[in-house]
Amino acid sequence: MDLYRRLLTLVKPYWVKLIFAMICMIFVSLLTAAQAFLVKPALDGVFLNKDERTLFLLPFAIVLLFFLKGLFDYGQAYLMNFVGLRVVADIREMLYNHLQNLSLSFFTRTPTGILISRITNDVNLIQASVSNALTGLIKDIFSILGLVGVVFYRDWKLALIALIVFPLAIIPIKEFGKRLRKFSRKGQQRMGALTTFLHETITGNRIVKAFNMEDYEKRRFAEENTRFFKVMFQRVKVRAISHPLMELLGGIGIAVIVWVGGYRVVWGDMTPGTFFSFMTALLMLYAPIRNLNRVNLEVQEGLAAAARVFELLDTPMEVKEEAGAGALPPISKGIEFKGVTFKYDSTPVLKAISVQVRTGEIIAIVGMSGAGKTSLVNLLPRFYDVEEGQILIDGLDIRKVTLKSLRDQMGLVTQQTILFNDTVRNNIAYGNLTRSEQEIIEAAKAANAHDFIGRLPDGYDTIIGEGGVKLSGGERQRISIARALLKNAPILILDEATSSLDSDSEAEVQAALETLMRDRTVFVIAHRLSTVRNAHRIIVLSDGGIAEQGTHEALMAFNGEYRRLYDLQFRDDGMRVWKSAKAKKIY
Repeated sequence: MDLYRRLLTLVKPYWVKLIFAMICMIFVSLLTAAQAFLVKPALDGVFLNKDERTLFLLPFAIVLLFFLKGLFDYGQAYLMNFVGLRVVADIREMLYNHLQNLSLSFFTRTPTGILISRITNDVNLIQASVSNALTGLIKDIFSILGLVGVVFYRDWKLALIALIVFPLAIIPIKEFGKRLRKFSRKGQQRMGALTTFLHETITGNRIVKAFNMEDYEKRRFAEENTRFFKVMFQRVKVRAISHPLMELLGGIGIAVIVWVGGYRVVWGDMTPGTFFSFMTALLMLYAPIRNLNRVNLEVQEGLAAAARVFELLDTPMEVKEEAGAGALPPISKGIEFKGVTFKYDSTPVLKAISVQVRTGEIIAIVGMSGAGKTSLVNLLPRFYDVEEGQILIDGLDIRKVTLKSLRDQMGLVTQQTILFNDTVRNNIAYGNLTRSEQEIIEAAKAANAHDFIGRLPDGYDTIIGEGGVKLSGGERQRISIARALLKNAPILILDEATSSLDSDSEAEVQAALETLMRDRTVFVIAHRLSTVRNAHRIIVLSDGGIAEQGTHEALMAFNGEYRRLYDLQFRDDGMRVWKSAKAKKIY
């Protein structure tokens, strides 16, 4: 019942249109019953009694009846489909808005394909419940009531016999609905898995081709597609058997009525007009009863989809603003990590981290893979929340301020450059699309991006493709730096911003980064230790804690974890240079 109640809550804003649609449906149902009612005067008045007046009026009555029925049918279809589509659009918007408010941990746990399937496929199934099913339910119920009235008015004895047979149809309707809801839920799960597979293999097509795994991925897709087919075929079987079974039950009921009614006509207890009017109403009554089975199947599929949609909507926001949170003033003193502990699920990543950072200080964070470098800086803009301890900016706990004011003070450049399938201009101005043309160009120049942008087909108006696919790695990174420059945030996070670039691109990007870092408080995560020599302080993370910290010279002299990492890396770098030189001599 909770699902029905929540769906009705979504319909509530459109109750005026819904009421008018119901009024239209009532008239459609009454006019349907009137069609059956007119059979008696047509047969008895015209064909048996040869009444000319009835013959003259009856065609006008039939045309008027069908015209009014069509008019009201159009009205209910127009209004109900508007409500259904509007509710679906509202649900999609609610889902997307809720997703935007969820923390990064949710997206780490949930495959992208599952989310896409929920917002597209599941929501479409709900539309059938809200518009088609609700329309059919109301119209069919009123049609049944109207036709039952005609049936009882014509002959109450035959009507009682019919009412003994037709309720038997309720049993398969209930059973089929239960089974279809189960298979529909499984089908939606399989569709989510299929969408996830497609998303992974299409976005990762370069790796698939590089490793000659096309045939392997074809087999995997065929297996996933077959699993989806089997579940969907179960749905088809339930739908397929429901129709002939309902036909059989209807046929049995009609056969009994024809036998009893025909017997009474033969013996003169009933006129042919009364019998055929009764039979017309009865045959017309069978259609809405049969439709109730179809409507129930659509409702059950919609409820299965609604359960998955509401499950997503009910996912709690792990990172929340406190009631009465205030705006964070511009940073003036510094940042403090105070006994910070953080876990992914139950796995500890950071343990009692304490460090103070002065305004304008450049802090490099280094360590082996998995040491917690990215996790530490992700806590600063509250992509995640600390388990224990505090992060303070100018003495204010960042959980006590609004997320907008906190993130407004931070710029971010990551190793995995995130760009959108939009113009260069809009990608640079992302976050504030009202920035002037001159400001965008100045940011691009400072990021060493203006020259290559000028060589693009449409300059700053060039669409760069999904993820910036039309640009090189270095060009994408410089667009990302220009975006951070334009934001002009006082705190900057550089998460391995040059580690995936070649030497030439790295030199260009490094020059842009030096411009970006000027007069800011900077956190640099660097895989290449050569890029952090000039940091004011280097923090070495190991096993979730701070192993040591200091300047490059001090840490090298200390001969600890940093020295070990440095020597290990430069030994590997030297080996790569030697192999490269040897290869050049050979070739």
